[in-house]
Amino acid sequence: MSEKILKLFIRKGFLLDREMLDFFDKLGDEKIAKEILNRVGDSGEKMITKNLINSNLERIKPVFKELDVEKKKIVEKFFVNISVSVEVKKEISVEDKLKEKKVISNPVKVLSSPVNFCKKLEVKDFIKNFRNRYNFFKGLLQEKTELSNLTSIDKISGNRNFSIIAMVNNKSITKNKNLILEVEDLTGKTKLLATQAKKEIFEKAKEVVLDDVVGFKCSGSRDFLFVNDLFYPDAYLDNKKRLDEEVYALFISDMHIGSKNFLEDNFARFIDWLRGVGVDEKQKKILKKIKYLFVIGDSVDGVGVYPGQEKDLKIKNIKEQYEKLAGFYKKIPKYIRIIQCAGQHDAVRVAEPQPPIGEDFAEPLLRIENLYLVSNPSLVEIESSEEKSGFKILMYHGASMHHLINEIEELKLSNAHHTPAKAVKHLLLRRHLSPCHGGGVYIPNASEDFMIIKEIPDIVTTGDLHKVDVEIYNNILIVCNSCWQTITAFEEKVGNQPDYCKVPMLNLKTREIKILDFE
Repeated sequence: MSEKILKLFIRKGFLLDREMLDFFDKLGDEKIAKEILNRVGDSGEKMITKNLINSNLERIKPVFKELDVEKKKIVEKFFVNISVSVEVKKEISVEDKLKEKKVISNPVKVLSSPVNFCKKLEVKDFIKNFRNRYNFFKGLLQEKTELSNLTSIDKISGNRNFSIIAMVNNKSITKNKNLILEVEDLTGKTKLLATQAKKEIFEKAKEVVLDDVVGFKCSGSRDFLFVNDLFYPDAYLDNKKRLDEEVYALFISDMHIGSKNFLEDNFARFIDWLRGVGVDEKQKKILKKIKYLFVIGDSVDGVGVYPGQEKDLKIKNIKEQYEKLAGFYKKIPKYIRIIQCAGQHDAVRVAEPQPPIGEDFAEPLLRIENLYLVSNPSLVEIESSEEKSGFKILMYHGASMHHLINEIEELKLSNAHHTPAKAVKHLLLRRHLSPCHGGGVYIPNASEDFMIIKEIPDIVTTGDLHKVDVEIYNNILIVCNSCWQTITAFEEKVGNQPDYCKVPMLNLKTREIKILDFE
């Protein structure tokens, strides 16, 4: 195992000191080693030491929460040696209390919370990123029985029916209003024609955006092909998951604390409701069953996010904005787990994947025991047990949806900024959270595209568009969230009418969802 771990770190351009190597060897978990590297790799240090782990402990804690009892003992022993056993013991004591209440020991599992470490980006990083994306989707698409006679572009010969899997690099309309797609795979390039004579196929082809990886059924020669049908990787679940007991999860986003537009009284009323202030006995029974609160980015308004923002701010210091947020979180009952990812207004880089909010600006948040800070995007699992898996929730703030809505005619004509679940359906169809290069700011990773939806979630929840919207797509529940700030000058300019203070509440047993209104 030590050789594998060493190779993993060397491959990423890092070295391990002897004690860290021994630690990972005893832990015997390559996945955990990789997750820890993702979280400390952007520190600027090339040597992974105990001191480096210690200084990044708060970022790494979510990884340790996934470990079984034996591995946690190894972690605790290791941390004793570097004088941070109090932190680990605090985690263990929380779990012991949960066991006494007959609650599962791992109420929240962070399955994926990627963090790209800082490095000088080169063209080859983008090339490898797109190659990895293509190869992943090729593996999915070649399993589709509809794509018969699969071949690569360089092996196309004669005039026959066959299928190819290719990435779209250009899209244009002819004088006759037909559609030409320029596509490529790892062997070559070609052009595809979708004609209006085949109306159903033409309508599907119109939805293709640049950088989509699509399976095409074709006929024709190497120089020019006709599209007979096309298929996306698509995401679907066989069944809708349900719990045996009644448990509730709440979803919010875009509080924009610090803004003059922040609806503080409304948000305070929501927090008081969670505490049971002024509620009747019937509501108190429901409140006791609320175990999770998902916060999908833009918890604060930030500083310097756009030119002239200071005139819109009530709190002009980013640290004070997070202190205000922490003050609200402290009032929330400790049995409610808060899981929060970042957004464009939070104190992290704008480029996706965005790392978890850290102690440099939000130190008060790190002292809240029931708060899990994760990356944007992240995949978390709740209510799992040794016998069965739990609900998998994909959290994504949603920056790429603006571009997607403007690129796809169906979304543009239906004004999908007001019905964001339609845009999320297209992300699920493509199994990618930011399919178009240039549609969002991102950092390419040479080994893995972190925006790919590799594991199909039970729930996808987003923010950013400030509209509440709930739909089901292929048994996947989509929950889009409202905001907690009044309409801004920019929203008024572009004609966006936000929803205020709406909180989707999901019953994980019945899958019934209610929209609570604190406006």
